[in-house]
Amino acid sequence: MEKIEGNCREVCEATEFVAMVTTGDDGPHLVGNWGDYMRTLGVEEKRIVLPAGRYHQTERNLGENGRILLMVASRKVQGSRTPGQGYVISGTARIVSSGDAFDRVKARYPWARGAMVIDVESVKAQL
Repeated sequence: MEKIEGNCREVCEATEFVAMVTTGDDGPHLVGNWGDYMRTLGVEEKRIVLPAGRYHQTERNLGENGRILLMVASRKVQGSRTPGQGYVISGTARIVSSGDAFDRVKARYPWARGAMVIDVESVKAQL
């Protein structure tokens, strides 16, 4: 398993938006979340926690296949050739409605119905 560190951590700390893809019977499903939600809850080396509002299709997909891809990017972080760097973070995810992650999410975002807990398996630079 890879860690979120170095340049990838810088991008996570600067990104405005997080795009997430899961797969279900009807193919890929794309949703998003705000980067500041991710930062507020903390980006750990191997785990990301996000508030889950609706995400009903995402939750169904994760129940069948826990795989998830995230895309984070920022022009504020220097890339290999130009300003701007992105990362694809892959791993497994679940939406929980109890436990520490849920308690942290609910305390900060009372509207959330759950916490999306993403266990990071790999990070790959883009751009």
